[in-house]
Amino acid sequence: MAGEAPDYLAIGHISIDLMPDGSAVLGGTALYAALTAARFGLRTAVLTRGNFSGHGDAVAEAFSRFAGEVEIVLQNAPQPTIFTNISVAGRRVQTIHSWAGRIDLSGVPPQWRSADIVHLAPIAQEIDPRQVGRLSPNFFGATPQGWMRHWPAERLGNVTLGQLRLPNELLGRIDALVLSSEEQSFARDAIDAVTRRGLVAVTRGPQGAEIIDRGRSIDVPAIPVRTIDDTGAGDVFAATLFVMRADQESTIASGRAAATAAGLSVQQSGPDGVPSRETVEDYLEEHPPQAPRRARAY
Repeated sequence: MAGEAPDYLAIGHISIDLMPDGSAVLGGTALYAALTAARFGLRTAVLTRGNFSGHGDAVAEAFSRFAGEVEIVLQNAPQPTIFTNISVAGRRVQTIHSWAGRIDLSGVPPQWRSADIVHLAPIAQEIDPRQVGRLSPNFFGATPQGWMRHWPAERLGNVTLGQLRLPNELLGRIDALVLSSEEQSFARDAIDAVTRRGLVAVTRGPQGAEIIDRGRSIDVPAIPVRTIDDTGAGDVFAATLFVMRADQESTIASGRAAATAAGLSVQQSGPDGVPSRETVEDYLEEHPPQAPRRARAY
């Protein structure tokens, strides 16, 4: 597929997530989002950086299997980005153990730069916003969490959130921005800038999401499910929202599909839980929509 522009290009680190039982699984927004787009029927690609050799058969097998669903350009690095995530009093505490380094956007295959949808999916400061001008998609989506994450440079360790600071030139090109309620307070200026021309979605886990579209706020409920693993649910939400909006679906229909896909994904562990378009459509058909609550002007 490297000879033609993909429908969906996700850029960001594919990470290794260390689990409480000592096992290692692949993660990262770029992976979850790309699998979502692929399972919605789009030709999908990922630009990432890392090194996945020497991290166990399960990691190698998963990488090979997912590479069968999406085209991956892997820029070499001495090590991958590795995280541990634990929940403390309902909040995620994240530790970074190694970092794969910056992704060089000049390494995007020329045909890929005009992908229909480009999803900027940083998880650990790996995308230089100043290089984004190399890309010319029809639809620009971003999940900015990685630009807000900081850690001790000399020894890695605990990850904290800081203010989101992006160039005005980039903010003026983003069609949709998706972030969590925890990240929202660190991104007020970016939210205000993007909503002047596009939409912003704030995910709230089992409380659903708020979508702000050109100054109007819409509440989209979550679907009732039993959660096994909510890792990547926000990424699945974002990718579904981007796919639907790029296809000119309404904000309400796009939000409900995104909430459904995210909800279905948490019923399994890891990227294997990412649902197909057919699974999402079947759920929506079996559960007629209730009109989302319209909130006051944002």
